[in-house]
Amino acid sequence: MSGVKTSLEWEQYVVETASDYHSAHEKVFMYAYDCILLDIMLPGGSGLQILRELNTAGKTENVIIISAKDAIDDKVEALNLGADDYLAKPFHLSELNARVKAVLRRNKLDGKNTLDITNLSLDVVNRMVLVQSEELALNRKEFDILKYFMMNKSRLITRNALAEYVWGDHIDQADNFDFIYYQIKNLRKKLQSTPAQIEIQAIYGIGYKLVEL
Repeated sequence: MSGVKTSLEWEQYVVETASDYHSAHEKVFMYAYDCILLDIMLPGGSGLQILRELNTAGKTENVIIISAKDAIDDKVEALNLGADDYLAKPFHLSELNARVKAVLRRNKLDGKNTLDITNLSLDVVNRMVLVQSEELALNRKEFDILKYFMMNKSRLITRNALAEYVWGDHIDQADNFDFIYYQIKNLRKKLQSTPAQIEIQAIYGIGYKLVEL
């Protein structure tokens, strides 16, 4: 699945992988993901069993089932268990990318391409941020951070959750959270230089929260 990982990273997604049933099971229940690509045929167990447990736990949002066989029974069961889509191997990477984008847009943005809060609009597809129709230039990490905050408006975001969302597997290489402070500081400064009616508040010792002004 290295080709899938490379393709998704090319589309600027942060990607984590699991090579077997047990590591996949551990990750999906330990972390929150925007989209889970779940293979039915996992070494050590079935992806459908993980889907059943996700369904029981109420965590079935944004799951795309991948299978080496286009069996109608598996497809029906997966969709009944709450999967958002089903893709049979072999498939074109361009199709997978389109399916991922569609699921994220449908479930996170209610079918829209933008996130809008007061006078600020974030275009997910074109990776553009507008404040009162004027473009705000952000680097890749700043954009991803702002997107995460806007999807979780008024919710407390811990430093760990933010790091895992934006940096994924690479978070393990970090000795501290200085890189998060740096990106947040720059993002807040850029927002303050505009008439944006939002603010990223620091919650001492815990994390951050995006609020309307």
